[in-house]
Amino acid sequence: MTEMLPSIGEMLTATVPMAATLNLEFLETSVERAVVRLPDQPDFHNHVGGPHAGAMFTLAESASGAIVLAAFGDQLNRAVPLAVRAEIGYRKLAMGPVTATATLGRPLAEVVAALDAGERPEFPVAIEITREDGAVTGEMTVVWTLRPHS
Repeated sequence: MTEMLPSIGEMLTATVPMAATLNLEFLETSVERAVVRLPDQPDFHNHVGGPHAGAMFTLAESASGAIVLAAFGDQLNRAVPLAVRAEIGYRKLAMGPVTATATLGRPLAEVVAALDAGERPEFPVAIEITREDGAVTGEMTVVWTLRPHS
């Protein structure tokens, strides 16, 4: 008998209330990239009719968390991933559904080697937010750390 484990998207939706509130759709999650979609929802629009900046921030941060879990989920027994800081730039007007694509900015093996050496490694995750027409509406960087358990 094979037991089905929840996907990273299902896990995040179940444990992160904002991901569920915004109805985020986890389209792809791997160690190479995470792709998360924010559907067009009038309840989360801003004053010009597009997704609110806070909703776009949460979308991008959620994509970064998804790739971190995909890349370092096997390290959870000895370290907890934590966001250290984030910076976002809003580039173009976002209208309709938007998609965030996250990629690791430091090699996975290098981060794990630093953890193995007793360090608390930090690593950036770059996220691009796009409209359905492919236009980049925002860019975000979240710096994460793996904090070893005490």
